[in-house]
Amino acid sequence: MERMSRRQFLRLSALVSAGTLAAACGQPVAPTTEPVGGPSAEPTTEAAAPPAPPETVSKFGEAPMLADKVAAGELPPVEERLPENPYISPVLESVGKYGGTWRSAFKGMSDSAAVRSVKQHGPLNFDGNISLRPDICEAWETNDDATTWTFHMRKGMKWSDGAPLTTKDIQWYWDHVVLNEDLTLVVPGRWSTESGGAKQLAALDIPDDFTFSLTFAQPKVLFGYDMVWLGEDILVPSHYMQQFHADFAPQDELDAKVEELGLGSWMDLFNDRNDNAVNPERPCTDVWLAQNTLSSEMFVMERNPYFHHVDPEGNQLPYLDRVSFRVYETPDVYLMWMLNGQVDMPGRTNTAGFTDYTLYKENEANGHYAILPEFGLDHNHKGFLVNQAPKNERLRPIFQDKRFRHAISLCLNREEMNELVFDGMATPRQYSPIETSPQYYPKLSNAYIEYDPDEANRLLDEMGLAERDGEGFRLYPDGSGETFSVIVEGIAQPGTPDEDLAQMAVQYMAEVGLKASYKYDERSLYEERVAANETEICAWGCDRSVMPVYNHHQFTGVNMQRNWAGGWGVWKNNPDDPNAEEPPADHWIREIWRIYEDEVLLETDEQERFRLFEKIMDIHAEELPMIHYIGQIPVVGIKPAKMHNVPTPITLTYEFGYTHTLYATQYYWEDPENHA
Repeated sequence: MERMSRRQFLRLSALVSAGTLAAACGQPVAPTTEPVGGPSAEPTTEAAAPPAPPETVSKFGEAPMLADKVAAGELPPVEERLPENPYISPVLESVGKYGGTWRSAFKGMSDSAAVRSVKQHGPLNFDGNISLRPDICEAWETNDDATTWTFHMRKGMKWSDGAPLTTKDIQWYWDHVVLNEDLTLVVPGRWSTESGGAKQLAALDIPDDFTFSLTFAQPKVLFGYDMVWLGEDILVPSHYMQQFHADFAPQDELDAKVEELGLGSWMDLFNDRNDNAVNPERPCTDVWLAQNTLSSEMFVMERNPYFHHVDPEGNQLPYLDRVSFRVYETPDVYLMWMLNGQVDMPGRTNTAGFTDYTLYKENEANGHYAILPEFGLDHNHKGFLVNQAPKNERLRPIFQDKRFRHAISLCLNREEMNELVFDGMATPRQYSPIETSPQYYPKLSNAYIEYDPDEANRLLDEMGLAERDGEGFRLYPDGSGETFSVIVEGIAQPGTPDEDLAQMAVQYMAEVGLKASYKYDERSLYEERVAANETEICAWGCDRSVMPVYNHHQFTGVNMQRNWAGGWGVWKNNPDDPNAEEPPADHWIREIWRIYEDEVLLETDEQERFRLFEKIMDIHAEELPMIHYIGQIPVVGIKPAKMHNVPTPITLTYEFGYTHTLYATQYYWEDPENHA
């Protein structure tokens, strides 16, 4: 099988010395010392919950590379760079050592989330239990009905260039970005509430330099979660960005900058310069600061001298000086780099694919990494999304008939797929909250997952697809005599386990007379085609299955990567989009939207909110626009052999900071001088 040749290739590749390539990727050596208090005793491999940190610290430490800049007069002392009340981070294992580089890898611009999850911090954050905690804001509160949210920023906090960060920046963003009709074409969902299809923008109130409130027309019960990731949108360095804004900069200067960058308007210029991924000069509040653009072959970040976190002994975080991300094109290349010690650990999660466990175990003795004692549980699912409003009108009556979708689900031999690809270790299931989620819902997980090709054939015959061509494939029911066929598009590359699963699903469909073919798209092309509603069936399975009551977008059909709603989902996001199409007034997708907007989002009691969301999952259990074959896939916990404060795998998804990146500020090398 192809998987065997891949393993043989990687086993051979693992024997190749990485010396030449590692030298090419080296960073200048930085001085390293122990922080104030020194490292603790030898940390354990399996960390318990971090102990509560002290409420205050009186003495601060800093990295040697920053101390050198202070001595040279290039930076103010650490006490002047930190806010009056820095966030004190509980360490997972022990107080660490300063210095060294974490070498990671990613797939380039389309994989920017791998970088953001490592470096980005918003007004609030999560802990490992999905509980909100302070971050840039030291405190927050909401009124009883969650219509008003008040946030208290840290006094003395600064942007990465040393400029003060206050509510003046919040006010500037609101007045000159949110309320600017050239920059904000549609009322942003994150700053508004919606009822009856109409959005109403919140009212911003700023009583002083460090307090701001947002008051919504209706309850915004999940807004605290929004302020983890989306909250960073509100943090715009006004002192820097005003030079790119038409309200402040002379038009001739803007025109010159637009022309220099090859852009179309001052709005394009503003958005381009406000994106730290393409403009490293933009001040930010990140853990590490970009040293080049995200499109570089090797993206490098260096510690933020004004970062607002300290450890329990007052040492400014992060411990690591640098993080680098090297671009890879295929999973095999990345795996080869890991086996050879050319990268240390991925950016999104400290896990490895279950299908590669044997290779990792065989090469663990080389000393580059250590396999953690516990498996994690992947939140991703593998499956199909059937476009309910495709541009191809001929497909619509077929795709919109739930018997067609039920038939596809019933023709899939999930047990066989699980055995062949995951050695039986995954779980046959539909996309739904995983078993460790407080929203676990077996009714949806188990809907139409039995292998019953006879029933699949009966359903297809019943809906008018009974006639077949000479090869046994079904014909369109319009009397044309043409063979019905569909294209399944996805981002799984040839030879990968995900592509194996897609090809197996296509074969099962053929066994009940449905002609389909799998087509690989590079991710950016795939996303363009989905956004333009050019796809028929997509094979990018759904994820974010820990708390979908918050990250609802795949269940409500508005996620533009997994958009089973087609033109209807585009319309829901932006009715003015040229690819948008309003759904029929009586379609069940409108009931999904109504339940979420008028019931779930208005409910302040969490358990009742979960129950209301089950009504949406009930619709999915019957209509099945998302057909999945496998979920709850085990993942292998992995970390660099000599890096500490790395957690054992826990199931967190993108919206909750992924697994290990909640702790990235406190990673440290026991021998940082060997990882510069």
